[in-house]
Amino acid sequence: MVIKPLQMRYLAVLFTLCFINSIKAESLTIAVASNFNLAMQQLVDAYKQTNDIELRVSYGSSGKLYAQIVNGAPFDIFLSADQHKPQTLIDQQLTEPNSRLTYAYGALALWSASADAIDANANILFSGQYNKLALANPNLAPYGLATLDTLESLGLLDASRSHWVQGENISQTYQFVATKNADIGFVALSQIKYQGKLSNGSAWIVPSALHRPIKQDGVVLARSNNKKGASHFMRFLQSPEALSILRDFGYQQGPAS
Repeated sequence: MVIKPLQMRYLAVLFTLCFINSIKAESLTIAVASNFNLAMQQLVDAYKQTNDIELRVSYGSSGKLYAQIVNGAPFDIFLSADQHKPQTLIDQQLTEPNSRLTYAYGALALWSASADAIDANANILFSGQYNKLALANPNLAPYGLATLDTLESLGLLDASRSHWVQGENISQTYQFVATKNADIGFVALSQIKYQGKLSNGSAWIVPSALHRPIKQDGVVLARSNNKKGASHFMRFLQSPEALSILRDFGYQQGPAS
């Protein structure tokens, strides 16, 4: 059979489209809450050790990522820092059925970049001997909401309010304290803990009884072009290897005790 020039061009175009679709099928774009940044970097490295796939990760506050998804951002997976936003996406039928997963329980810590600023009883909070207190915006970040719970539980909500400096997300809140633009701040434990040790400064780990649980849920999005790959990555988050990485960063796999 003789293939005519027109047929050749058609076959070439068809081959190119198949090749492009193959590339798309071997990639994932993941929207990730900013508190999960450091852990996610290690999870990506671990996943790629045994899976030949491109992982593109976008970090931001859960609120901003949610807004981007609602407005059509081409993400395959959303790993939120709360449960509310994934549930809202489910209610809006923007997720794959039964894809929701609580992949981690976050922990909150009061932290200072100074080694001797915070003691085991967080006395600095009660004494008021600080200038600026950093917290994540509670309207955008679940860790900010947990901070309000904590201050209210301690009876310090009104007394501390004049000292507040709010970060758009937990990463910006961490930066305020790390650069000493804030004396102390409520951050995610995962930002200051690695392999069971405090990375630097001083900290008080907030008892979980002082705030609502920080359940972090993820979902596969309905518009994903690689649902099989997305589901595989979500299963990886439950693997012993992934759970070990999460523990190193201070995350729980169940309600913190």
